[in-house]
Amino acid sequence: MEELDGEPTVTLIPGVNSKKHQMCFDWGPGEMLVCETSFNKKEKSEVVPSCPFIYIIRKDVDVYSQVLRKLFNESHGIFVGLQRIEEELTGKSRKSQLVRVSKNYRSVIRACMEEMHQVAIAAKDPASGRQFSSQVSILSAMELIWNLCEILFIEVAPAGPLLLHLLDWVRLHVCEVDSLSADVLGSENPSKHESFWNLVTILVLQGRLDEARQMLSKEADTSPTSAGMCRIMGELMRTMPILSPGNTQTLTELELKWQHWHEECERYLQDCTFASNPHLESLCKIMLGDEAALLEQKELLSNWYHFLVTRLLYSNPTVKPIDLQYYAQSSLDLFLGGESSPEPLDNILMAAFEFDIHQVIKECSIALSNWWFVAHLTDLLDHCKLLQSHNLYFGSNMRECLLLEYASGLFAHPSLWQLGVDYFDYCPELGRVSLELHIERIPLNTEQKALKVLRICEQRQMTEQVRSICKILAMKAVRNNRLGSALSWSIRAKDAAFATLVSDRFLRDYCERGCFSDLDLIDNLGPAMMLSDRLTFLGKYREFHRVYGEKRFADAASLLLSLMTSQIAPRSFWMTLLTDALPLLEQKQVIFSAEQTYELMQCLEDLTSGRPVHGGPDTQQCQDDDIETTKVEMLRLALARNLARAIVREGSLEGF
Repeated sequence: MEELDGEPTVTLIPGVNSKKHQMCFDWGPGEMLVCETSFNKKEKSEVVPSCPFIYIIRKDVDVYSQVLRKLFNESHGIFVGLQRIEEELTGKSRKSQLVRVSKNYRSVIRACMEEMHQVAIAAKDPASGRQFSSQVSILSAMELIWNLCEILFIEVAPAGPLLLHLLDWVRLHVCEVDSLSADVLGSENPSKHESFWNLVTILVLQGRLDEARQMLSKEADTSPTSAGMCRIMGELMRTMPILSPGNTQTLTELELKWQHWHEECERYLQDCTFASNPHLESLCKIMLGDEAALLEQKELLSNWYHFLVTRLLYSNPTVKPIDLQYYAQSSLDLFLGGESSPEPLDNILMAAFEFDIHQVIKECSIALSNWWFVAHLTDLLDHCKLLQSHNLYFGSNMRECLLLEYASGLFAHPSLWQLGVDYFDYCPELGRVSLELHIERIPLNTEQKALKVLRICEQRQMTEQVRSICKILAMKAVRNNRLGSALSWSIRAKDAAFATLVSDRFLRDYCERGCFSDLDLIDNLGPAMMLSDRLTFLGKYREFHRVYGEKRFADAASLLLSLMTSQIAPRSFWMTLLTDALPLLEQKQVIFSAEQTYELMQCLEDLTSGRPVHGGPDTQQCQDDDIETTKVEMLRLALARNLARAIVREGSLEGF
C-alpha cells in the first residue's frame, strides 16, 4: 500500500474546540457530520453544553459554485462524446480527434475562468471577491497544466514543432504584454513611454520578433542617433530562422541556418555595435541565449517556465522532447536561485517535462480542490493509450478510480447527480456497484425527481433499486391517502404484500363510502391483478359491480358466488358480498339456482357461526350487533324464498 506524501491538511471548524471536548463524527458518501459530545475522560465536572450545533463537512464544495457548474455540465458532454467515438478512433485521425477533444476541454476551462473573473470584479463583498479571484487563479493553473500535457502527451510534438507549441503555450498564459502594448501604443509618443523598452524586451522574450521590429521602427523614427542600431537589430530579428508550420526545411537545414545567424549576432555584440545603447545590447545578449542577461529580466519573465522556453528559443530551438527535463530542471534552479522552494504548480509542470504522467496526476490530485481535472485528464490520457499498464493496488485502474471519485462528488449535489450517472456507466469494473449504492441515497423530494431516478434504474435493469423506489413512492402515496397512486407504484414494484395492503385500504374505503375511487385504474388492472389474491379480489369485485350495472344479472350472480367460494375474499368482507346478493335474490326472475342458493346459505352459516360473542354494556357494540342480526335475518329470509322459487322452477323444468 502506498504511503501518504505528508500529513493531511487540518480543517478548522468555527466554534468547535477539539482539545477540550470529545468529538463525534459520522461518514456519509460525500460528506461528514461532526459535533461535540459531553463525554470527557479527564475531568468529571458538571456537564455544560458548549457547542449545540451539528456541522456538515463536504469534501467537494466546488460542485455548489454556480460558475463551476457550467464547467461540470459542458465537460460532461465532451466526456460522453469521447466515450462514444472511441470505436471510431483509428489511425491518423485518432490523434487529431483526441487533440480536438483536449482543446474542447481547455475552451470550457477558459470560458469558466473568464466568467469567474467577471464575477470577482462585480463582487460587492471583499471576501467574496478574494474567493472568486482565488478560483480564477486555480482555473488558470488548470488550463496551464492541461495545455502542457496536451503538447507533450497528446500532440507528442517532435523536435522543431515542439518549441513552436511551447511558445504558443507561454504566450497564451503570460498575457500581460497585451495590456502593456495597448498602454504604450496609446500614448502620444510610444518610444518615449516609460515602459517602451520593457514592452520590446517582453516581445523578444516571447519570440514575437515581428512586433518587436515594429516597435523598434518607432524608436528609429524619433531617435536618429540610434536609428542605425535599430535597423541592424530589426534585420537580425527578421532573419532569425524559425521552423514555421508550413515550412518544408529539415531540422539539419534549420540548425545550420540558426548557427550562422547566431554567429552573426555574436559578431555584432563583439564589435560593440550596440554598446552605445544598453537596451539594444541587452536584447542582443538575450537573442544569443545568454543566461545572465535572461536572469536580469526576471521581473518581465515572471516565472521559470517562461524563462525555460525563452532560453530554448535562443539557445536550442530544435530541442528534443527527451532533453526537456534537463533544461526544465536547470531553468527552475537558475530562476529560483535557492531563494525559495518550488510551489505545487512548479512540481506538477516539472513532472510533465519529465514525462512522468502518473506523478502529474498524483500532484494534481493533492493540489487541486476537486476531482474534475484529474478525472477528465486521466480519461483522455487513457484514450491515448498512455495509462494501460498502471493498475492500482486495490484492483481498479487509475482512470476508473478517479472517475468514481468525481462521480461520487457529483452525487452530493441535488441536481448534478444526473451527470454522475454517465461517469459511473463508463467505469466497467466498479461503476455499476457504485451507482447502485449512490442512487439509493438520493432524496426523492418530488415525484418528478423520483421518476427520473426510476427511469435511470429501469434503463440499467437495476431491479432491486426499482423495487425500492416504487415502495418508497407507494408509502408516500398511502400517507397522503392517494390510493390509486399507491396501488400503481406497488404494482410497478411487483410487491405483493404492499399491493394487498393497498387493496385492503380500497375495500375499507368502499365500505365507508359505498363507492370506489380511481375506477380507471381498477378497471384496467389487466394481468397485474394476479400479483396478489387481495388485488385479484378487488379487480373481480369491481367487475361484479360493472356487470351488475349492465343488468347482466346471471353473470353477476356467478361472479359473486365464485368470489365467495374461492376463498380469495377476506372473511371480513363476506357480509358485504352477501348483502350485495340481496338485490339479485329479490329479482322477479330466479337468478340463483337451488345449488347456488345452498352454497350462499353455507357461506352465511360459516360466517355467523364464526362471529365472536361480545360481552359488556357497550352501547355502540350493541347497535352494531343489532344491525348485523337484522342483515342476517333478511338474508336468511331472502335465501329461503329464493330456494323455494328455484326448487319450484327447476322441478317445473324437469316436468317438461
